[in-house]
This record gives sequence, C-alpha cells and structure tokens, in this order.
Amino acid sequence: MFKKLPSLINFPEMEEEILKFWKDNDTFKKSLEIRKGSPRFNFYEGPPTANGKPHAGHVLPRIYKDLFPRYKTMQGYYVPRKAGWDTHGLPVELEVEKELGLNSKQDIEKYGVEEFNKKCKESVFRYEREWRRFTERIGFWIDMDNPYITLSNDYIESVWWLIKKIWEKGLLYKGYKIVPWCPRCETALSDHEVAQGYKETEDPSIFVKFRVKDQENTYFLAWTTTPWTLISNVALAVHPEEEYVKVKHNNEYYILAEKRLPYIFEEGTYEIVEKKKGKEIEKAYYEPLFTFLPVDKDAYYVVLGDFVTLEDGTGIVHIAPAFGDEDFQLGKKYDLPFLQPVDQNGKFIKEIKPWAGMFIKKADPLIIEYLKERNLLLKEEKYTHTYPFCWRCDTPLIYYARSSWYIKTTAIKEDLLNNNRKINWYPEHIKEGRFGNWLANNIDWALSRERYWGTPLPIWVCDSCGHEECIGSYEELGITDTKNFDPHKPYIDQITLKCPKCGGTMHRVPEVIDCWFDSGAMPVAQWHYPFENQEEFKASFPADFICEAIDQTRGWFYSLLAISTLVFNEPAYKNVLVTELVLDEKGEKMSKHKGNVVDPWIILNKYGADALRWYIFTVSPPWVPLRFAPDAVNEALKKFLLTLWNTVSFFSIYAEIDGFDPNSHFVPFNELEDHSDKWIISRLNSLIVKVKNDMENFNATQAARSIQSFVIDDLSNWYIRLNRERFWKSEKDKDKWTAYTVTYTVIKELSKLIAPFIPFTAEKIYQEIVRVAEKNSPESVHLCDYPEEAKELIDTTLEENMEIIKEIVTAGRMLRNQANIKIRQPLSKIWIKVDPKLEKDIEALKKYVQQELNVEEVIMGSAESKEGVLYHKEDAFEIELDTKLTEELLNKGILRELEHKIQMLRKEAKLDYTDRIKFYYEGSQRIKNIIENNKEEFAEEILAIEIKEGNIPDSAYKKNIKVYDEELTVGFEKA
Repeated sequence: MFKKLPSLINFPEMEEEILKFWKDNDTFKKSLEIRKGSPRFNFYEGPPTANGKPHAGHVLPRIYKDLFPRYKTMQGYYVPRKAGWDTHGLPVELEVEKELGLNSKQDIEKYGVEEFNKKCKESVFRYEREWRRFTERIGFWIDMDNPYITLSNDYIESVWWLIKKIWEKGLLYKGYKIVPWCPRCETALSDHEVAQGYKETEDPSIFVKFRVKDQENTYFLAWTTTPWTLISNVALAVHPEEEYVKVKHNNEYYILAEKRLPYIFEEGTYEIVEKKKGKEIEKAYYEPLFTFLPVDKDAYYVVLGDFVTLEDGTGIVHIAPAFGDEDFQLGKKYDLPFLQPVDQNGKFIKEIKPWAGMFIKKADPLIIEYLKERNLLLKEEKYTHTYPFCWRCDTPLIYYARSSWYIKTTAIKEDLLNNNRKINWYPEHIKEGRFGNWLANNIDWALSRERYWGTPLPIWVCDSCGHEECIGSYEELGITDTKNFDPHKPYIDQITLKCPKCGGTMHRVPEVIDCWFDSGAMPVAQWHYPFENQEEFKASFPADFICEAIDQTRGWFYSLLAISTLVFNEPAYKNVLVTELVLDEKGEKMSKHKGNVVDPWIILNKYGADALRWYIFTVSPPWVPLRFAPDAVNEALKKFLLTLWNTVSFFSIYAEIDGFDPNSHFVPFNELEDHSDKWIISRLNSLIVKVKNDMENFNATQAARSIQSFVIDDLSNWYIRLNRERFWKSEKDKDKWTAYTVTYTVIKELSKLIAPFIPFTAEKIYQEIVRVAEKNSPESVHLCDYPEEAKELIDTTLEENMEIIKEIVTAGRMLRNQANIKIRQPLSKIWIKVDPKLEKDIEALKKYVQQELNVEEVIMGSAESKEGVLYHKEDAFEIELDTKLTEELLNKGILRELEHKIQMLRKEAKLDYTDRIKFYYEGSQRIKNIIENNKEEFAEEILAIEIKEGNIPDSAYKKNIKVYDEELTVGFEKA
C-alpha cells in the first residue's frame, strides 16, 4: 500500500518529475477535454512580446492567470486558455534598429522597408523558446501550441473588420491636431501610450520678459519650462477674470497676476502702480523675442484663456500654437500665425540659424543664455515635475501639430463609463479611480503611426477626387489566395483600387496602426471572426476573467474596453484582477540599468516554482507593490511547503508500518469519537468554505493564508501533535484506524484544495498518497473536482472551543517560560476558569491541555492555594499553573528528557523508525533508580528489547550526555 516518503524533499527536482508526468500524460489537454460541454469560464491572455526575455516581473501576473483557470476547471467549468503573441509595433522595430545599427526612419528607408520588416518578422519569436520554457516551469497551463499571433493574416483581417465597423459608424476620421510625438521614433503616440511613460524629470524654469510695445522698460512676465518653444511664440495668454498688476521693480515695470507677486518678488522690493482685470489687457501688443520665422497674420498680443492657472508661474502663459493643444485651440480662435521651427526628429530647422540641426532640449541652455544677454530674462531656476517620455525608446515627447487618424472615442464616453460600471475590478477602487477617471477624461484615440512594422491602416484614398474607402476584408481587395498574401508594408501599398466615385486610382494611406489596437482586438481576432468560428467567438465573449499589471489600466484594459464598446457596446471582460509592480527588496522598481533585476530562473532552480508561487500568493494581495525578496521565497518553502510535506511524510511512514488501507480500514465519520478527529474534519470543511468564498471574490491571498494557517497551526502543530501516540503506540484497533482515516482524508482533500495554488506539490502528494490508495481515482489531481464542503460535518461550537483550548495551551507555555521550566518537565496541576456556559464543553477537551502542557491534573475552577502558582487571564479564560516541583516530578522530567535525547541519538545513528535496540547505560544511582522504576515505559518509548546497566560493548553506538545535572554514558545497537 503506502511507501515511506522522506521527510526532506528537493522541490525543484520533484517539480521536473511532475512536468514530465504532465507531458507524458498530456494532463493539461485532458483537463480541458473532460470539461467540454460544461458551462464555460472564459479567460483572455494579454499577449506578451516574445522579442524580449521573461523576467521576475512576469511571474506575478502569470501565476494569477494560471490560478483562477485551474480553480474554475476543477469546479467543473470548461476553461480554454489560448496563448497569444504581440508581434507588431515600436517594441519590435526598436530592437531591429539596434541590431542593424539604424538610428532614424531615414536609415530604415535607406536600408529598405521590405528587408526591415522581414527582420522584424524574424525577430518577434526570438525568445519564444524561453517564454515557453519559463511558462511551463512556473506551472502556467496555457495552450502555446495554437496561439493567436497578431501578425498573422487571419488576425489582421479581423482587425480590419473591426476598423471598418468603427468607420461605418462615422467614428474614424483624419484630423490635424497637437499630438504627443516621439522625435526619435518619428511617430505620434496615443493617449494611453503616453500614460505608460511618465517619469520625474528636472527642467529649466525661466521667467521671461516680453517688452510691451511703445512702453519703455515695461514687460509682460511669462514663465515656461520649455525654453525651446519660445521661438514659436506668437501670443501671451491671461485669465480674463483674474487681477493683473503692473509693478515697479529695480527701475523696470512688470505685468503679471497679482496672486503670483509674493512668489516672484521679495516683499518691499516692488511697488504696484496699476491694476486691471485680465480681459482689460486683451490685445495689448508686445515685441517678439525671436524673428527667425516670418508671420503672415496679426501676432504678438495678449489673448484670453480660461485654462490659465495661478498655481505656479506668473499667471501669463506664452502661446506657441505648434506645441500644445490649448495653444493650438487659442491659435484657431484668434487666427494666430502657426510657426513650426522643429522637424520630425525634434531638431530645429535651418531657418533657426544659431541652433539649426540641434535637438530642442539640448538647445535650452543656449536659448536661456541668448535671453540673458538681451536682458529678457528675470530669473532662472530648476523645476522638478513629471513629464511624458516615449514608453519604448525613453525619449522626451513633444506636443507637435500633426495630421493623424483618430477614433472618436469621445463620442462614446458615456458608453465607456456605463460598460465600466458592469465590470468587477479587483481592487475595487481602480474602477471609479484610476480607470474611471481615465475614461471620464478620455480624448480621441490617435490610431495611426507613421512607422513600418504593424497592421496597415486599411484606408484607400482616391488620387483624383479624394474619396476615401475603408476596407474590412481581403475579399474587398480581390484577394483570394490569402496563404501567399502578405498584408504588411510594402506589399499592401502596391495594391490599388478603382474609385467608385470618379473611376480614378486609389492608394492606401501610408500609416500603420497603434499596436495597442492589435492587442485590444484579440477577443475577435483570435478566432478570425467574423470570417470563421462565429460560434466559438460568441461562446468566448466576453471574458469572465483577465489579469495584467497596473500599467495596463491605460493599455490593454483600455483598448479591450474601447474596441468592444465601439463595435458591440459591451464590455470585453467581466472581472479584472490588477497586479502591481514587482520591486526589489528596497522597494525600488527593477531595471537592467540599476542592476537590481532578479533572474527568476535562479529562484526556480534553487527553491522551485511552488515556493515562488506560494510566496507571491501569501506575502501580499497582488494589487500591493511586491518587494521581491529571494530569501523570503526560502522562508515560504521552509514554513509552509516543508511543514505540509513533513505531515504527509509522517503519515506515509506510519501508514506503511501499520499497513493502513483506506479501502478496508476506513472509519465512517459518523462514528468518530475523539474530539480532535471531529474538530480537524470540521476545520477542513470550514476551510473549504472559506477558500471557495475567497476565490469567488478573486482574493487568492486570503484563501492561501487560510490554507497556510490550517496546515501549520491546525494540522501539523495541533492535530498531529495531539495524536502522535495513536500512530505509534495504539494497538491496531478502531482508534488507530480512525486517526489514519482522518489524516488520510485531510491530506487527500488538501491535495485538491491546494492544486490551483501549488500544482506540483499537490500532484506529488496526490500521486504518492491518493493514487496509491484509490486506484480508480483520476490519474491526476488536476483532473479531480474541487473539494465540496460537507456541511453536516462542520461544528462551529467545537471549533470555537478548541480555539480556546489552543489559547490556554499557548498561555500555559508562556507561564512555563516565565518560570523557566521546560515542557518535558511534568507539573502537577493547572486550574482553568471559563464562562460557566462553556465549562462543560471545555472540560470535555481538557485532556489536550493536560497532554500539551505536560501536567498531571487539569482542574476546572480556581486554585486552592496561591503558593508557587502563576496566573494569567484572557477574555475567554483564566488559568493558574502550579510550578512547584517535587522530587517525584523532577524524576519524571529526567526520564522524559532522557527519552527525548535517546530518540535524537537514534536519528543520529540513522536507525529506522521500527528498529528495535539493545540499550546500555552508565550513570548515577539516581539515573539507575529512574530507569529501573520506569523500565517498561522507557523501553517502549525508545523501542528497546533489552536494557542493561554498565559494560557498554564496543560495537554499540556510544555517547556521553547530560540530562539536567546528571551526566551519563549511553550506548545502543540494533537488536
């Protein structure tokens, strides 16, 4: 039947064995097949990019993405799990640029778009093997053999279909707007891409003097942190309703907001000579700072803007319509000139002679010096603030007037908000907070990218009449052989259409689309819907569960919701679990640059995947930033996994010794007599209820912590401790079989309960215990049903009372420590006082107090005498412990200590649990009397068939030991 399992186990080696078992038996596939036809639980995998290696930050969301599908599968749901690969966009292009030594779009076009895109296609699966190996090693079950791939023809065709649906609703348009622009990548970014790259930076903060026209020594005072934009200045904006003052300072006059005076000039250094509302100085003219570019319209005067704030600066904002949306809108309102001195690379054009060809940010100090020399700078400071950088290449973005294609998401803002209200967010505050605020302040989605490797924007424009057509399928292009067709640039650009309006030639627009649209299209495109798999799509939409990191609130979470709302007016997912960042031990974000990135393989090879998983599940909820500490993974292994395994090992050892067979020795639960048996079975069923409730609310941390508490505190440190003697001392009667039955049942149900959390260890326990005993059970724990609670076996009163007993024992141990008396030293009495209503129930359990505190008598009530008695009080009980030691008690303590030391020596001598010995000793008369007076008990405890004083043979395992103050020599040999 059972075989002895070692008390120590190499978890990484064991997990490799289990991986082979799963692979050989195709267990993941079987877990799906047995649930086909059952209710579905839909999971969407957010596609990673395979041109970079997986790192520690990927572990957190991926184990949660594994946990809940495993759990729902064991609950009886059909949970298909399709992997995906994000294969387009700037991340891929930048890697290829680095490899080829290219630094700009001009370099790419010189190299050749066709060859460049071929290199991109080759690169996207560079690390697929590492991703597959990593995914399998952490136990993440997902179908990586049939993934959706965003570069595939089928996927792109479905993306086109979605874009056409949006086009047909009149929500796709081309607009000339200020866009967040990456001068390195030479493309616009969408608002959610911009949100990925904000970081704290230090910029120059300058207070610039604009000479008022026809007024000597008088200046409008404006503030900026982007000196390079001053070259494009054509106006100054003030708030119409705020008070503006003209002040005299050092024989010069300055005009600024009254509220900003104390922040700019020291008290007593200025005199107010005039005060006006902002609207009263509208159209006041000033002299331009720079005249590199000619103006063809009226310019250089004061305009009104409600957006002007008085929280910082001077209350006067310099306006450059080419840079900034508010500036752009004011430019349109006042018909201001549009000066664009910066090219797509973020460099000044040739007309800006002093700084031509220079990157704008590098020109800042030179521009500041230029202003100083001309007495146009009041003061210069440094300003620390958050600023957007390109989320991929880390270049500071500029806000740049550009023609781009937009999705009018502002038109569906209320639908987005309504659909978000239907979603359950974990944690809940993100729903109306980070994500809800993002939706409430939604702007139109900048869809197009002036790049190369991406899904082409499927819009064709007539060369003659300008008519536009959006294409939604390959059939509309006349493509029938889709296998030999490549829809990417440059091939797609060779396809022309005949204009239905004028008969002219139509060419495709040159742009590709935002790769976030690709990833957000996956609910549809993974099935090549609507061109095939219509039923599969309908069955799988929306997702019941998705999980990604916090940065995806403005990434994948948004693109999923935006597309599903635009096309179907439904949310794409019902429940979303948001994970936080993985930080280093100091709380700093991991980065290659800092050298603080933890290689997950070091952890996996040293401690194993289950230790890593358990650490992550229990250390904190996933939405709390995780300070990743490798040593803490080891703690999780030692504290929980080894405790669990030791319990299983203990059971296997004695079950083998006694020949326990659950099929013939099983004791029905309605025949349980011992309170500890009833209690642990009740606790097990209560645990099942708790875990399921937490898992239904996606609270894996509470579920895992409850399991951990049960295994350590209830099963190992209480039930097994209380009942050890039933395993190795009881006769083979009903009481012994009951202890085995109960322990076997708990281990069996635990193996299933923990299976979604630590799938390897659960499988090992199941194979070594359950499958050995029950040959007809499913071949894997992951093919089992999740445990269901037996409500009739839950006794909450017993659980509450046993908790009081445990607290009494804890308090009693504290009193022993206070008296400096070891637990192996018997004491005479303990008195327990509880609420009279509980007295009968507690008295029924008092034997556990007697056993665990090693006292000879437990008395319900108060002590008769206070001499030598220590007292402790809690809300639920009072205890008094008699700490007086008689000679008889001391001798019993010596015997217990001696027995313990001999047991340790047996282990040291590598004797088996059942090996009988011949025991020899040399010691004082006191030791001789103690052993002789308790010879039968002593022999049974140390498994001795013979006990002799003196003449220890040379063949014996011999040691000098000390027991209390008694020194003696002991020896033993196998009988």
